Amino acid sequence: MQTATEASAAAPRRVDALLAHYAESHRNPRNEAIHCVAIPLIMLSLIGLLYAVHPWVAYAFILASMVYYVRLSAVFLVTMALLSLLGIVAVQAMGDHVLPISAAIFVVAWIAQFVGHKIEGRKPSFFEDLQYLWVGPLFVLALLFRKLGIRW
Repeated sequence: MQTATEASAAAPRRVDALLAHYAESHRNPRNEAIHCVAIPLIMLSLIGLLYAVHPWVAYAFILASMVYYVRLSAVFLVTMALLSLLGIVAVQAMGDHVLPISAAIFVVAWIAQFVGHKIEGRKPSFFEDLQYLWVGPLFVLALLFRKLGIRW
């Protein structure tokens, strides 16, 4: 009979399974590099677009995202909360230009993402499941965390 510790060691954590699945369509170094730039820009632009509708819409989106992340990893949760806070600060700094700046960033970053997937030869993961839109930022962080030796 397996102990609880052995059972948890044998089964991958949900966050690790999600990241492994996401990584399957992000193996090409050029696609990875594009994602490392485009995903943070998409996150910033999304916060900006929602903020342009109304600041509370952006705050609600961030809060909903944190609810998703809290179920995956404390390290990712704290990091994404800090990055979201920085995103809000950046969006506020855009002032009256938040909508056109965010829209332009959004379009250019998504074009880059699809170019990366053309290079990769695989469709984006979120075509299979929308939750991968929230996993993408974690993928970028996981690449950084591995280089820094941080375990999530």
